[in-house]
Amino acid sequence: MDTKRMNIREIALQTISIESKTIEKLASAIDDTYEAAVNAIYNSTGRVVVTGIGKSAIIGQKIVATMNSTGTPSIFMHAADAVHGDLGMIREDDIVLCISKSGESPEIKVLLPFVKSYSNQVIAIVSNPLSYLAKNADHSIVIPIQEEADPNNLAPTASTTAQMVIGDALAVSLLSMRGFTQQHFAKFHPGGSLGKQLYTKVSDMMIDTDLPQVKPFDKIRTIIVSISSGMKGVTAVISDKGLEGIITDGDLRRMLEKEEDVSNYIAQDIMNATPKTIESNTLAVEALQMMREHSISQLLVVSDGRYAGILHLHDLVKEGII
Repeated sequence: MDTKRMNIREIALQTISIESKTIEKLASAIDDTYEAAVNAIYNSTGRVVVTGIGKSAIIGQKIVATMNSTGTPSIFMHAADAVHGDLGMIREDDIVLCISKSGESPEIKVLLPFVKSYSNQVIAIVSNPLSYLAKNADHSIVIPIQEEADPNNLAPTASTTAQMVIGDALAVSLLSMRGFTQQHFAKFHPGGSLGKQLYTKVSDMMIDTDLPQVKPFDKIRTIIVSISSGMKGVTAVISDKGLEGIITDGDLRRMLEKEEDVSNYIAQDIMNATPKTIESNTLAVEALQMMREHSISQLLVVSDGRYAGILHLHDLVKEGII
């Protein structure tokens, strides 16, 4: 094997190893101070104002995005811009979350006294427990960083990974404390497949007009016309008693393969008398799961026990549920 290729793989594996070991050591940061920081945010009536400089600022923006999407109102304020006017975005009840590996950045040292003068609580995510930031924050979450992943031990790699993990831990801790549910998640994520999976119901997608249906004693021609008219490859068999069964175009093909003369066949001879059905108020993603489980592409939709619509796999694909 090419030596250069081996070196590339070895470097990649070493990077992963260093960063994974760093994450494992984060358990030491989950202490009374961490718990106090989470409670401070939870009990606050304001927002979380996340700030930092350099790569820590980029991680801060990710933490803001995660918190906002999980029910903790947050904004990002770059530490360098803060002392040039952006301090005005901090409100009385906001909590400032300051991220810095060294805790000694000049921008942080200039910013912190102003924040403290406003009586806002400060939470630090910092690696140096003896730093200016760690000593002056109300709650200092100290993350142990022994080495970065790059050979020179300079580029923020393991440290920024650790910062992001702690940010995720904060967001998830708060999420759990708030009782954040799938419904809340859907409210904050109305776009995209995740949101659609959490709020789109079968009734939002099903075909519910000009529904294809035949009677139990209808003959082949009527069945074929009904299936074709619905454009879903299926028709329901309906009697005075209600839904009796389902006939798919696949059922017709299998019958034609077995029988030469089908002229005397009627719907009840061909139908599946135990069709897979789904309630109209069910989430569409559950319909998808049912289709996958039973290897089918259509479901008859029922409402209060009555035939109410048809849902096809193509409808789910088109809507982005898959």
